[in-house]
Amino acid sequence: MDYSRKQAVMRPDLRLDAKTLDRRIDPRSLPFETTAELIAQPGVLGQARAMEAARFGVSMEQPGYNLFIMGPSGIGKRSLVLRLLEERAAGQAVPRDWAYVFAFENERRPKALAFPSGKAREFAEEMDRFVEDLRVGIPAVFDSDEYRTRAQDIEQSFHERREQSFTELRSRAQKDGIALLQTPAGFAFAPLKNGEVLDPETFAKLPDEEKEKIQAKVSSLQEELTKIVREIPKWRREAQAKLRELNRSLVRSTVSNLLDELKAKYAQNPIICSHLESVEKDALKNAESFRLPKEAEALPPGMLPPGMGPDAVDAFLRRYRVNVAVDQSGAKGCPVVLEENPTFSNLFGTVEHLAQMGALVTDFSLIRPGSLHRANGGYLAVDALRLLSHPFSWEGLKRALRSRQIRIEPLAEALGILSTVSLEPEPIPLDLKVILLGERTLYYLLHNLDPEFSELFKVAVDFEEEVDRNDSILVPYAHFLAEEARKGKLLPLDRGAVARVLEEGSRIAADAKKLSLRGRTMSDLLQEADFWARDVSAQTISAAHVEKAIAAAEARSGRIREQLREEVLRGTLLVDSEGESVGQVNGLAVLEAGGVRFGHPNRITARVRLGSGKVVDIEREAKLGGPIHSKGVLILSGFLAGRYAPEEPLSLAATLVFEQSYGMIEGDSASCAELCALLSALAGAPIRQSLAITGSINQKGQVQAIGGVNEKVEAFFEICRSRTLSGSQGVIIPAANVDHLVPRRELLEKVEQGLFHLYAVRTIEEAMELLTGLPAGERGPDGRYPEESINGRVERKLIDFARRAHALSAGEGKT
Repeated sequence: MDYSRKQAVMRPDLRLDAKTLDRRIDPRSLPFETTAELIAQPGVLGQARAMEAARFGVSMEQPGYNLFIMGPSGIGKRSLVLRLLEERAAGQAVPRDWAYVFAFENERRPKALAFPSGKAREFAEEMDRFVEDLRVGIPAVFDSDEYRTRAQDIEQSFHERREQSFTELRSRAQKDGIALLQTPAGFAFAPLKNGEVLDPETFAKLPDEEKEKIQAKVSSLQEELTKIVREIPKWRREAQAKLRELNRSLVRSTVSNLLDELKAKYAQNPIICSHLESVEKDALKNAESFRLPKEAEALPPGMLPPGMGPDAVDAFLRRYRVNVAVDQSGAKGCPVVLEENPTFSNLFGTVEHLAQMGALVTDFSLIRPGSLHRANGGYLAVDALRLLSHPFSWEGLKRALRSRQIRIEPLAEALGILSTVSLEPEPIPLDLKVILLGERTLYYLLHNLDPEFSELFKVAVDFEEEVDRNDSILVPYAHFLAEEARKGKLLPLDRGAVARVLEEGSRIAADAKKLSLRGRTMSDLLQEADFWARDVSAQTISAAHVEKAIAAAEARSGRIREQLREEVLRGTLLVDSEGESVGQVNGLAVLEAGGVRFGHPNRITARVRLGSGKVVDIEREAKLGGPIHSKGVLILSGFLAGRYAPEEPLSLAATLVFEQSYGMIEGDSASCAELCALLSALAGAPIRQSLAITGSINQKGQVQAIGGVNEKVEAFFEICRSRTLSGSQGVIIPAANVDHLVPRRELLEKVEQGLFHLYAVRTIEEAMELLTGLPAGERGPDGRYPEESINGRVERKLIDFARRAHALSAGEGKT
């Protein structure tokens, strides 16, 4: 058989026609004129499984059934889950209020009080009025005439008792001729004569016997004086005790009158009643704290010493106030809290401090609640990545869920750097659902690396990224677009615009049989189309506006793509689109920069010679090839060894490289192109440079699916179009990727005109026939490939290498 190039194998059966590639939707198939006619539909588009899992998770009341909502960002999982939570929360009971109060037994451990919903604020206001009444009423009692009279009576009684004792002693002393004198240094006795006090000189002249009698009398009187002086502090204490009792009785009367009504109101709540009794006891115990000291009363305003005056009274009275941590006043249903910044303090609350005279001080009124407090009894949604990014937040959340308590502790204490006195508020019982939102990778990492994760988050809610594209989904998807437009206050879309957005939905999903459910991406497209519609004062968004939005977005992010294409067109980067070359093929890669994906053609070359059977990946040797790429190259050796010259050892040395590639290469989507280049080099068969190829290969020579097929096809199309479309150019893709093709309309038009071609292959033989124009060849009855077929040439070359290697080995042995 003559296998000359004049009889080239073109394989038209592998060519994809324009009808197969046409993914357009006929706007006339949509039963509406604009989306303004469409009303909101119940349910969630394409997320039945996820929403069912979410409903199960939020309804399951057993501990540990917290939820992890997973899926890529921009899919709308947060808004959908929050909407579900709010719908369910509306029918739930409103949880209790919580407040912190002063702990009279241990002021470093403030107590937590629970109230029916909306009652904590009411109790706090009542205690505020109680404090105001105390602040005004008790000083008024101390300023009353009755109090002054009774206090003066107690003071007068003490003075009278003291004076009476001294008077009686003075009278006895005078009978004995002794005077009791009061001097600046205290009391003293002196002898009298004729009613006059003897001076020391006169006393010294008295007879010794008389002086001794006088001294004996003075000693006796001195003993009595000493007894009286020793009794005076006791009498003072008795007077002070009477005064304190007077103060207590007056304060008791005032406090009891103020608290009786509160006690009666909260009689059914023993914890609150116990707190009110503690308030009453403390007020009686510290009755003196409600009045200004006499020293302060004597000073003008602004000259009071520290710790005196109205400020000191207010500071003392603060212990009777109430710090409301959770107030459910006006709430309808249980709370739904989204914590955007899940720091340790934001989650669990904190105890603040104030600077006073160079020191940090605090009290129960400076306790600040966290999102766990606000969400208690309901639902707390947290971004998982942000939660894990903050020190101690993840461990603290797990500890709270295990213990079912909210414990406020300063982060500095957890870090071991707290250098000031702080509080230890009483823990609050925790009863809520935690909903974590994050990527799938994060879920699997937590599941594998944290043993507690699977115990605490038993419900995985996995959101779909795509929905099947079929006739039944088009109208529901249109409702979805209409709702996005209404939420964004956009112009309505006509049915041509809806059809174009649906086509782009397949493009975003990279699958002609799917539609993307990435709500953020679709919303961005609608908003940009709305901008261009309003720019020309249109009343509705049309297909032309959608098309312009798509083109403008690509243009904005196309700098790197256009620079690379320009370098190819200038010949700086070597990529041919015409001619033939042995061991050289156009491969296709996908690059990503800043979230923008685009294709780029690369020249791949192969060189072969006699060797030890090793296929060298230059990228790998240069440490520029990733493990998946290296795996793809190693598969080539397996293919060669299994396909050709099974009786002979593989005796070639081959090198493969991505020419003019200076960065990391990863993935196996070029392994088919690399095998084609290698087979071309072995067979000596030139490859058509007007074709590019992408695809993965396995050891049996089957071409496997790859990603980014649209970007890759369009990258080579742009190069060919920018030069000249000759009608011979095209791209070879795996047959498994045909359904993933959603070509731009310009490319589709050129395919319709026969100026550009797309081919789908299943095996390496089909690819080589398209690239070389030679038949691949099949083994005949004699076990050999046709001599001038691709397989025949390759096998002949490998047998030649093996025999030459054997001959060289034998020659060396003889030597």
